[in-house]
Amino acid sequence: MKQARILRHRFIHLIATLSTPMQSTLPSNSTPGLPIRAILGVFKLRIGVVITFTALAGLAVSAGPSLTPLQLLVLALSVLVSSASAGAFNQYYEHDSDHLMARTSKRPFVTGQLRHGPVWLLLIAALMTLSVGAAWIALNAWSALFVFLGAFFYAIVYTVWLKRRTWLNIVFGGLAGSWAVLAGATAADPQLGAVPLALALVLFLWTPPHFWSLAIAFRDDYAAAGVPMLPVVVGDQRAANTIFASTLALVAASLLPLAFGLGPIYFAGAAIGGFLFIQKAWLLTRQPNRKTAMVCFHASLMQLTLVLCAAIVDTQLHF
Repeated sequence: MKQARILRHRFIHLIATLSTPMQSTLPSNSTPGLPIRAILGVFKLRIGVVITFTALAGLAVSAGPSLTPLQLLVLALSVLVSSASAGAFNQYYEHDSDHLMARTSKRPFVTGQLRHGPVWLLLIAALMTLSVGAAWIALNAWSALFVFLGAFFYAIVYTVWLKRRTWLNIVFGGLAGSWAVLAGATAADPQLGAVPLALALVLFLWTPPHFWSLAIAFRDDYAAAGVPMLPVVVGDQRAANTIFASTLALVAASLLPLAFGLGPIYFAGAAIGGFLFIQKAWLLTRQPNRKTAMVCFHASLMQLTLVLCAAIVDTQLHF
């Protein structure tokens, strides 16, 4: 009983340490709110849900055996938790520059709502280890490797190595989504098939035009923070032209799964989503401004959703 009370006391102390606001030098940015909401924001769970969905799509189009309900749960949680740990590291690492951008100036580490300290690194490392270890034990080593690579590419390759050095940052950082597809596919069968590989290519080609659209909308923010996103380096018009060309390549790649067995349902989803994204990307080249950039950004989300949903439905009905 005494040991249980000691452990409970230490746990409460850890949570209090993580959520206790420090004395901020930016009181004007400080916003009220529950620490739990701030913590959830740090982990970027909305992005994590999207990444998890791509992993489940990779699983759905894999030719391997079905997973047990427990294995399916482990896969989803492993990808979600690893993505969350990478998102938390991104905010932890950039806390000293996020105040330069209006889009990130309200983040909890910036406002002081959450205390920035090394205990966060311990928590992030623990979550990452837990997610990869669970995937290894419940699934297999290949799936665990891809779970790890997804978080590593976002947290280290993109955030630490590339983001402030080159406009190619999001090109290689975007592999995080591709690794998630492969994590799902290899969870069922370590032998990767053509369709999961094609979907991983789609995710790789989707990320740049998706993110560059957002970068046009927030170009001044990125310029103020010294981040060399494509619109900052080459201007809005050339960035919009690059987005349009990248979108054409993406839509062409999204049709590749048709050559490997996917049928009319997938074709309909890929065609409708691709047409929508191309149309909005073309409009962006005509008027490269914040409004058209955000329209293009949302069109990219719709395109990816249609492609993944159509791949899942087509595969399940076909097999």
